[in-house]
Amino acid sequence: MNAIKKFFGVVWMILGVVTYGILLKTALEQISAKPTTDTIVQWSIFVIIFFPITIGFLIFGWLAFKGAYDELPTSSDEIEG
Repeated sequence: MNAIKKFFGVVWMILGVVTYGILLKTALEQISAKPTTDTIVQWSIFVIIFFPITIGFLIFGWLAFKGAYDELPTSSDEIEG
């Protein structure tokens, strides 16, 4: 099961980078096709909003890859505070 978690950690990291790259590519295409103020503002907001989501994908994937989720608690009594 831990090998599957590590595999999907890599998948999450790749997914984050690829999807953000597609978003950037689309934003640049749309802005160059119709360089009006509303298009620039709209795509700039999309790019800014989705950047932290991409960072979250990368962090989650990195932690899964490094094994941070190998030993998960089975009850709330096992959680140390």
